[in-house]
Amino acid sequence: MTTMESLIGLVNRIQMACTALGDYGGEDQTFSSLWDSLPSVAVVGGQSSGKSSVLESIVGRDFLPRGSGIVTRRPLVLQLHKMDEGQQEYAEFAHLPDRQFTDFSLVRKEIQDETDRVTGKTKQISPVPIHLSIYSPHVVNLTLIDLPGLTKVAIEGQPESIAQDIEAMVRSFVDKPNCIILAISPANQDIATSDAIKLSREVDPMGERTFGVLTKLDLMDKGTNALDVLEGKSYRLQHPWVGIVNRSQADINRNVDMILARQKEREYFATSPDYGHLASKMGSEYLAKLLSKHLESVIRARIPSITSLINKSIEELESELDHLGRPVAIDAGAQLYTILELCRAFDRIFKQHLDGGRPGGDRIYGVFDNQLPAALRKLPLDRHLSMQNVRKVVSEADGYQPHLIAPEQGYRRLIEGALNYFRGPSEATVDAVHFVLKDLVRKSMEECQEMKRFPTLQSTIAGAANEALERFRDDSKKTVVRLVDMEASYLTVEFFRRLPQEVEKGGNPAAATTDRYSEGHFRRIGSNVSSYVNMVLETLKNSVPKAVVYCQVKEAKHSLLNHFYTLIGKKEGRQLSDLLDEDPSLMERRLQCAKRLELYKKSRDEIDSVSWVFVYLNMLCKYSKFPARSDLTASGMRSDLTRSGMKSNLNASEKRSDLEQVPPGMKSDLDQVPPRDEVRPRSSLTWDEIRPGASPTRDDVRPRSSPTKG
Repeated sequence: MTTMESLIGLVNRIQMACTALGDYGGEDQTFSSLWDSLPSVAVVGGQSSGKSSVLESIVGRDFLPRGSGIVTRRPLVLQLHKMDEGQQEYAEFAHLPDRQFTDFSLVRKEIQDETDRVTGKTKQISPVPIHLSIYSPHVVNLTLIDLPGLTKVAIEGQPESIAQDIEAMVRSFVDKPNCIILAISPANQDIATSDAIKLSREVDPMGERTFGVLTKLDLMDKGTNALDVLEGKSYRLQHPWVGIVNRSQADINRNVDMILARQKEREYFATSPDYGHLASKMGSEYLAKLLSKHLESVIRARIPSITSLINKSIEELESELDHLGRPVAIDAGAQLYTILELCRAFDRIFKQHLDGGRPGGDRIYGVFDNQLPAALRKLPLDRHLSMQNVRKVVSEADGYQPHLIAPEQGYRRLIEGALNYFRGPSEATVDAVHFVLKDLVRKSMEECQEMKRFPTLQSTIAGAANEALERFRDDSKKTVVRLVDMEASYLTVEFFRRLPQEVEKGGNPAAATTDRYSEGHFRRIGSNVSSYVNMVLETLKNSVPKAVVYCQVKEAKHSLLNHFYTLIGKKEGRQLSDLLDEDPSLMERRLQCAKRLELYKKSRDEIDSVSWVFVYLNMLCKYSKFPARSDLTASGMRSDLTRSGMKSNLNASEKRSDLEQVPPGMKSDLDQVPPRDEVRPRSSLTWDEIRPGASPTRDDVRPRSSPTKG
């Protein structure tokens, strides 16, 4: 494989892979477009400009659909591969990889059928390209993109916007800085009115990417010629204009052989009094060689930027695939493992919220430190222990027999009534913590990126977690209410023993008896009850949070999904598959990412391989004594390396171990070569491909035994 073949063939393979993935350029791509970064030659021309005839002349075969109106309705990526003389030429389509076409009339039919498959039988157009590869001894290595011909009016069956649609499609190709424009114009029309030149001037005003092609030179009026255009006087481009003489309509009708047509074209320019001095730089054969050489040089110059884009895209795709997660396994055991892993990921995030690794857990402490004390302060204890209510409760507590010494029943009723108020704040605390925990479950589910792939599993786990929280809340409510009831069921006797006696030592009992229903007596009872209730309140302010944490927070932290684990372990394969019902859009996204990542990695490897060989062989040419011949092969190069004293194999590790025996300048070059031990030189590299431009003589290279002094 020659250097040109490896470079252009490399781009060909990447372009076909891009099309298979739906990447054919444009701004509406989901992924960054690799197609847009690849150098290409776009064939642009108006209808009846001879565009199809030029392509057929370059190929040497009659294979394109013909007819009136818009014939080319999809871009045709035409990849030409040169074969050795004597081999049978054939064509292959990317959409029919297992079929070879040796009858080129069938190629024409397949182009038409494949166009209709996408656009239908109407005259609509589509940007999806057709890839056609032609292998022939009569072509050069070249890739051309045939675009629909520019038109000005719509014909029957076409939308009124067809002219704008075609121009927009053509612009989407030629606007790219990597696109070489082959602008085809008929010589029998004024160049100033050429659709192709007008468009190329807008996108390439300096003419740096445009090759001008002038067709139908033989159809110009007698006494006129196109020398002003061909010599760059009428419209100057950075590249030379090329004149083409295509087959006439009569030749086409008679099925004149394309090889014979090429010969007639050469004779026309050689014998023309107007163009004879330009004959060596005219004709379809010269145009093909010119484009092939230029395309190779552009590809070579663009390799670093293409590699940079590929490396960047690989990083982005790998990151996105990590985000999307692995594909779902088919095996039931693997599916169960996936579900449990997702549960653990969710549970891990939930615990981080509780423990402070993520925000939200502090809200629970806020319930204990703010909401509970505030609710307790709002209790109507002042009204319950008012003078009027104390008198009423104490008086009613003893019934028809008044208390004899101390109103014990009155004390108990007042205390029990006050403690009953504590139920509300305690239960509200449980509900508040429950609300926080539910919100943390929701947030944890949203933050668990892996879980987003499976909406069914996500809702199932969320439902299981919320059911568990409901159970924890019920247990917690029972516990805090039990704490309040415990305080009311048994009063702290020691508290009342420490209370001051109503009758002081040495006092008159009769006087105390007369004061039993006085206002001071009831005020003292209210004060004693208030002191006791405040003591219990402080106790509950500490015990209620402990109960809530123990029954709700701790249980949620350690056994939130325990019941779910029990249920999931009993499910069968079909039920597990239903839980892992992944979002179809995510599945499609992962598939596209994986395919594109594979494309980019293969492209990077191929580009690295070609680049490495170029660098290494150029370096060997610089410092080794090669014979001045143009048919140098890899085996011949090895024998020459052996004769010059260097190791003949191209293994990078052995090459580096031989550094001490090579010229100093070569050492620095070797250090720049990547250690790709698996890379080997192509088996048919020629000298012209290693050193493009000219074959060196022995004076051009310095023998290894004579390094440069100093």
